[in-house]
Amino acid sequence: MSEVCIPTQRHSIKVFPDVLVNFLIGECKLEQFLEENPPIENNIQKAKTGLTEAKRYLQTCISEQGAKLNVMRDAHLLLAKLLYSQGLYDDALSHLNKGGLDSLTEKQLSNRIMKVVAESFAIKGLCLEKIPPSTTSKFKTAEREEQILQSLVKAGDLALRYLQEMERTQGNTGGTVPQLMSGANPPSSGSPLPPNTEYRIGPILETALQRAPILYIKNNKLSNAIEQYRKVLSSVETSSTQSLRQTMARQLAEVLLRGVSEKNYVNFGFKREGKNPESPWKPKKYMGPNLFVPKDENEEILLLLFISEAMAVRNAVLDLSPEFQEARIHSYNNVTAVYDLLTIALCRRSQFNILVDSFERAMKFSFEKQHVWMQFALSLISAGKYARAYLVLHEVARLVPDNSLPCLLAARICYDHLDLPEKGLKMAEKALEREIAHPQNLLARCHVAVGLGHEMMSAIARTQNDRQDLRKKAFEAFSRASSVDPNDHLPEFFMALHYAQARQLSEAVLHAKMALHLRPDHIHSLHLLVLLLSAQKQHAEALQLIEAALEEYPDNFNLLCTKVHLEEYCVGVETALLTSKQMLQLWKNVYENKLNAETMGPGMMRVASESRSVFQIYSSEFSDGDSGSPAGNSGNAAARMEQALSEVASSISGFQPKPGPQYVWLLQLHIWLLIVELYLRQGQLKEAEASIMEANALFPLSHQLMVMVSGFETSKVSMVHHNLGNSRLAEKLLRDAVTIDPMSHQSWFNMGKVLQDMGDYETATECIATAIELEASCPILPFSNIPRTFD
Repeated sequence: MSEVCIPTQRHSIKVFPDVLVNFLIGECKLEQFLEENPPIENNIQKAKTGLTEAKRYLQTCISEQGAKLNVMRDAHLLLAKLLYSQGLYDDALSHLNKGGLDSLTEKQLSNRIMKVVAESFAIKGLCLEKIPPSTTSKFKTAEREEQILQSLVKAGDLALRYLQEMERTQGNTGGTVPQLMSGANPPSSGSPLPPNTEYRIGPILETALQRAPILYIKNNKLSNAIEQYRKVLSSVETSSTQSLRQTMARQLAEVLLRGVSEKNYVNFGFKREGKNPESPWKPKKYMGPNLFVPKDENEEILLLLFISEAMAVRNAVLDLSPEFQEARIHSYNNVTAVYDLLTIALCRRSQFNILVDSFERAMKFSFEKQHVWMQFALSLISAGKYARAYLVLHEVARLVPDNSLPCLLAARICYDHLDLPEKGLKMAEKALEREIAHPQNLLARCHVAVGLGHEMMSAIARTQNDRQDLRKKAFEAFSRASSVDPNDHLPEFFMALHYAQARQLSEAVLHAKMALHLRPDHIHSLHLLVLLLSAQKQHAEALQLIEAALEEYPDNFNLLCTKVHLEEYCVGVETALLTSKQMLQLWKNVYENKLNAETMGPGMMRVASESRSVFQIYSSEFSDGDSGSPAGNSGNAAARMEQALSEVASSISGFQPKPGPQYVWLLQLHIWLLIVELYLRQGQLKEAEASIMEANALFPLSHQLMVMVSGFETSKVSMVHHNLGNSRLAEKLLRDAVTIDPMSHQSWFNMGKVLQDMGDYETATECIATAIELEASCPILPFSNIPRTFD
């Protein structure tokens, strides 16, 4: 109930007691009714019947006696409020005009009168907005809109000043700078409901405060809207406006995110020193030299959202009792709105670790809330925390049993980053089941995920029968994906890769060209076509195609590595050596600044224990934003062994790994080894030795470096045993090599030589014939160098 103490003369009370009594009773009944029934459209009919008595009391004050008692103007303003509650907007405006609202001068007012005047300005603006214009004149319409905005702005200023004065007179501490994290014990959000405020601003004034900037935006006055938001948020805070300030901070952040760019951003223009405005109708603002003022739109957006997040988390309702359900839903919606905007703002700047920390704070009030859990999983994926993301996606899949997307994302994480093809295949099959039961236009991708899982399982299968069976299932899944969505390039790409590995080159070329037809910028299909041309012994055409590809992707190390081998075959070692040295320079240009930076991006903080070649790592994550993350391959065990050997070297010999992400240095190691190989073929032993020393400084116990220094591979080791007279052992090693890689023509040829010396001429002839046949379709580099990716 509002204050009712009106300054009057003692003799006036004796002469005209009835008018004053009627005024007080009418105001009391009006405020009591509106306290229980807020003035909103849903309560208009109730107000028309429930405010009849209050209206009668106030109308008796519009008389000569009321004018002498100085209550007639107040009665007009209160009647305007009453009529606004009843939906009689024209009558409300009439009383505001009779009350002389526009003729009021900006002078010091009592708190009660200040609130009445603030509500009157708000009612005027809201009534003008409700009443349709009586003319179509653009000038009149613009004048009317300006009048509405001025009324709402004045109402907001007076409302903020009223609350400041109320807290000042009652001795509250609303004028201090809020310390969100001060003290050892921050505010707890364990209470079931947010704290109640002593002085409620009321729905009329709250609507006016929020409506003014929205109308500015509607009238294409974005800068005025931003200025209005800033004015409200920079005023001295009161306990009554905390929830309102949280809402307006979020709205301002949304306006800056959507409508303001770096070029048209206007600085805050905040004055740290000076005096508060002299006008008694303007709210007091924070002053002082220690205030933080944003310098650009990024700082202002993040500041607003972090403040909104802190307030929303503090006031979150944690009690799951049924009586708090409505409040819990309201607080949850407020928090999720902030987190959605925070996700947009931080993802634009690749600050995924900060986003993960924010969602961790959100977990305590997100029980069984799939939206926040899904956002948390996506932020973990973006931050490179794949193991944890996989667990969170499991929870999301439980929360939304009809949605196939969480299972599909979990399968991709298993394939690309965790080297868990078996778990990935299970998640892909679960995604397929859900997609069939509840279609979401992901059926083709679910088949692709299942096929990719079978393909990866075949790479680690122990027996040839199991390997062939899994590859057959993979091809069937890719075929089904192609039939479901003929316009998807991925099934065509994987079928082309399947045919290529089976050395069915004509079919592989056909599907690779189809994949490029469906998506001309798919770099992996382009790379596959290059290798297919080299397998068909069209090396010049392959070199020409890869040079054209490098014009579009000049920093793709996977393509550059293939180009080096093609140049060696077509042009000569010297040209290939020049290209490999250019790769070293490119590595320096791309990574040197990143490695020297004090802080590394979250996507750069993974170790080298990847289940793919380092060229695949680079091409999937740095060269081409569309290439995605390739699937793991048989190099995983070797990569893990290399990491273990590096750790052993570090502990035994005092070797310290290079700073920064290790697979970046592993990429440089591969470039050096490529240079070593070229020097050896050219017979430049000193240069080769110097390159080996450079590689040794990076990873002393690298398995690739050891192979390069020793010159031994499995087939070469077997031939050493054969030359030493251990033919049976050589045969066993070669049979193991053929089992592991049945497409290696060198292993078949060596086994034919061993069997020939052992007197098994018939089998030796078959082995050599197989070697000749395979060599005729052998690409310049293995097809396994092509990354398997979902993009």
